[in-house]
Order: sequence, then C-alpha cells, then structure tokens
Amino acid sequence: MNDHCIGIFDSGVGGTSIWKEINALLPNENTIYLADSKNAPYGEKTSEAIVALSVKNTELLLSKGCKIVVVACNTATTNAIDYLRKNYDVPFIGIEPAIKPAALWSRSKTVGVLATKGTLSSSLFHSTSENHAQGIKVIEQVGTGLVPLIEQGKANTRETKQLLKTYLRPMLDAGIDYLVLGCTHYPYLVPVLRKLLPENVKIIDSGEAVARQTKSVLDKMGLLNTTKIVGSKRFYTNTDASILKSFLETVSDTEVRYLDF
Repeated sequence: MNDHCIGIFDSGVGGTSIWKEINALLPNENTIYLADSKNAPYGEKTSEAIVALSVKNTELLLSKGCKIVVVACNTATTNAIDYLRKNYDVPFIGIEPAIKPAALWSRSKTVGVLATKGTLSSSLFHSTSENHAQGIKVIEQVGTGLVPLIEQGKANTRETKQLLKTYLRPMLDAGIDYLVLGCTHYPYLVPVLRKLLPENVKIIDSGEAVARQTKSVLDKMGLLNTTKIVGSKRFYTNTDASILKSFLETVSDTEVRYLDF
C-alpha cells in the first residue's frame, strides 16, 4: 500500500493549508483532497451532522484506496475523529488548536484562540485546554462569518478586516501575546491579521505539526512511499472548482475536478 494516496478532507478550501504542509514535507506521496464546500461551514452544525459528513468524506477517500486519512478540519476532528477511529481500520490524523505550544511560550500568560463554534464547544477542545493551559488565561472567540468569506475568495476584503477587528479587540484588551488559529481556513487570513496585530503578538497554527505527525505515523506503519517520483495531486470539490483552483495557483501539476459528493 506504500504507493496508495494520503487522503485529506475539509469542510471546504481551508484544509489546503494543511495539504501544502504535507506536500512540502512528503513530496513523493500521492494525495487526494476533498473540499466539502457545499456543506461549509461545519462549525455551525450539530455534532451528529458533523459526524455524518465526516463519515461520508472518509468513505469516499477509502473507496479511492487511501492508506491514511487526514481530517484537515478542526471542527471535524473535535467532533468526529473518535468515531472514525473506532469504525475504520486506516489510521486517522486529526487537528487540534495549538494551545499547548502557545501556553508554553506565552510570556503574558494570556493567549487568544480564534476558532469555529463547533471546535470551541467540543469536549476535546476543553480537555486539551485543561491539560495544557493550566495557569494560562485563554480568550476564546468564535469566528462567525469568516469561513464563508474565505470560501468566496474574500479573505482580503474590507468586510473580513472589519470582522477580524471586532474579534481581536477583546483578545488585545486582555493582553494576549499568542493568537492560536483554530480552523484550517484561518491561515489564509494571516496577511490581514499581521496588519491588525501588534508585533509582539505571534500567530500559531497546526499545519507543520500535522505534516510531521502524518509522516511519523506512515513511517511507523511502514507505509511511506519510498519512490523518488513526485506524487500525484488530485483535488475534488462539490462546488465551483475555480474557487479551489484559486487557492492552488502556486502549485504545479494539480488536477482539480468537480465531484458530486
């Protein structure tokens, strides 16, 4: 199965930020990416609905022969990954907000977390906070409206900037020195965030850590692709393919297709 694909899914285009990290670290691996943009955002849905969508995406990736599944969505990870691991035989890589490193490195002992409602209200998020952020003040903020704007290619617009200003104000007033991005869509907001945040506030996400964990699991299971050939890159979306393509303009030899799933 070494030449089988790494399967990756998200509630839209945001997980391409994770795919890019995986592809940079493991360029010889074949990858399949599912953008479930038709059902975005997951963060406003019930836990039951998120599990059902995650099952649908997983089964599509497994039908295409994927050897591992990366749940490139914080909301899907926090609500569905336990179910997926119990019901499917392939390994799953999940994504959690990077609270642990932010808590370790924070000098002000105050960090901000910008995430979806589905992530912030999950039991996994709260257990992670309790385990790794003792003695740290965590300012949580639901990023309502941000995912739809990013999905529409409006990450760098006045509307998005105004929303971010509103969401960041309580965090800045509290004295954060780290901003944790708790949604894989949000790295596409970094250029705007850097303009809005003071220089002392550092932005942290989970992309590189997820790529390293994916490599580690494949290595331990003997599933790394040892070929020297650059891997194939297939992307599927159930909405307008041009939106997904716009997030992959700097990536060569990609295959982006519409798929009704």
